[in-house]
Amino acid sequence: MFNNCRDNFYSRPHSYHGHVADGLDDRRLAAWRAFLMAHATVVDRLDRELQEEHGLALTWYEVLLHLNRAPDHRLRLSELADRLVLSRSGLTRLVDRMVAAGLLERAVCRTDRRGAFAVLTPDGLSRLRKAAPTHLRGVEQHFTGLLADDELRAIRTGLAKVAEGGRGAALRSDPGC
Repeated sequence: MFNNCRDNFYSRPHSYHGHVADGLDDRRLAAWRAFLMAHATVVDRLDRELQEEHGLALTWYEVLLHLNRAPDHRLRLSELADRLVLSRSGLTRLVDRMVAAGLLERAVCRTDRRGAFAVLTPDGLSRLRKAAPTHLRGVEQHFTGLLADDELRAIRTGLAKVAEGGRGAALRSDPGC
């Protein structure tokens, strides 16, 4: 799955971007490498399964999922970008493609004409519902089903700490329109 260059980079001890990793011991670098490899592997598999079975990219599925969970099936584009960890311009291109596919609509914010919302369409909701069993099966098969309950708790707790340190506050803020 991974090319030799990538395998060699992640398998080299004490090396990070060609420099000695001062301050990070082997155990910490091994955890970092394991996280990166697991993330890349699982995301690749989930994306491939959604594409093959539903013609839907994992990123599109995530957009549909976030909008489905949002009040009135709508989110401000900036909030959606934050949730997806995408740049504003990257999200704009993604939303444009999803609007053209009939899965989303754009709506203007009534109180701030500069603001725009992404809104889930009935077709988008239908595609999400059809793809959800595939996605959930993949999450179980490629991630949660491979781990014991105590490992899942440790991962959830540890990654929540990481998220809080990076952007947790942004996710809790209420941006209005």
